[in-house]
Amino acid sequence: MRLRPFQFTLLLLALAATALPAAAQTPETGYAVRKPVIGGACPLCPWGAMSEVVKKALAPYGWDIQICYVCAGGPREARLVSAKAVPQRRPPPRDTDPHPLPNGPIDFGVTGSQFLQWAYLGMDVFANDPEGPRRHLRMVANIQEPTWLLVAVKSDSGITSLSDIVEKRLAVDMVATTSIGGGITPAILAYYGLSEERVESLGGTFETNYEHGQDADVLIGFGSMVNAPEYRLWYEASQKFDLNFLELAPDLRAKLARDLYLEQENIPLGLFRGVDRPIPTVARTGTVIYGRTDMPDDFAYTLAKAMDEHQDLLQWTHMNFSYNPRTVWKAFDVPLHPGAARYYKERGYMK
Repeated sequence: MRLRPFQFTLLLLALAATALPAAAQTPETGYAVRKPVIGGACPLCPWGAMSEVVKKALAPYGWDIQICYVCAGGPREARLVSAKAVPQRRPPPRDTDPHPLPNGPIDFGVTGSQFLQWAYLGMDVFANDPEGPRRHLRMVANIQEPTWLLVAVKSDSGITSLSDIVEKRLAVDMVATTSIGGGITPAILAYYGLSEERVESLGGTFETNYEHGQDADVLIGFGSMVNAPEYRLWYEASQKFDLNFLELAPDLRAKLARDLYLEQENIPLGLFRGVDRPIPTVARTGTVIYGRTDMPDDFAYTLAKAMDEHQDLLQWTHMNFSYNPRTVWKAFDVPLHPGAARYYKERGYMK
């Protein structure tokens, strides 16, 4: 059948119109185009620093990792990854990061090993989430990154235990950081009969964030010798004030370790000014690279391989990262991705 010129033109236009949706649907990110999105954090943050390492480690294998620098924030990160969410900015001042957002959903992420465990089991800060346990999460590599729970008081306060505050009815200015520890800090406060209401009823003040130059009598939170937003209060406070660092009660340490997957460790001598002896506390370690069950096996294998073969990248971050082949494939109860398991078995790291 021969077509007239105008009929031929209409046919071409129809064919072009049917082709437009297919072109428009071509993804800008994702595993299929070798540009998966990693849910990270600001470059100064632990999970952001690890995202940068992942990006550099995978580049030689032909993967162009797209980093979401605003996807962190305690349990928020695991929620975004598990939901395959599209990155969105939060209103300032919480989000002032200048980096552009990836134009596609999050494919995998970086978080603390405890957060991943809690999300997988649906416990602690995830206990009331309607999604329930995130059983589709899978870990790929657990990189060591130790932090200690620190409790410090001004040396002239006379406080030798947090229990003194209630027992002696002391008016104190307290900073108890709760942004990165889930229910850990609240559990410590509850053990000693403390809360925001109790501290204020005694004539004191209670803050959950430390501001530059802030005065405080009591400081509680996780810390490490790392200039990250989560820990920098210890840099300033330990230099500005003469601090005494306190032990946590033995039964409290045992309970926190048992219930919240922490470790009983000592704050090492000299970690900060004022730590003049090893001090018993609880600690955590583990910055976990993880994904979901929809992560392709070949990508998980390559990711595990890249992190192993490029361990040298860890030492050039500002973080206290280290790679341990005996633990890199473990993250409590969270299953290991089969692609990563294949690599670790080939290397002899696991049976």
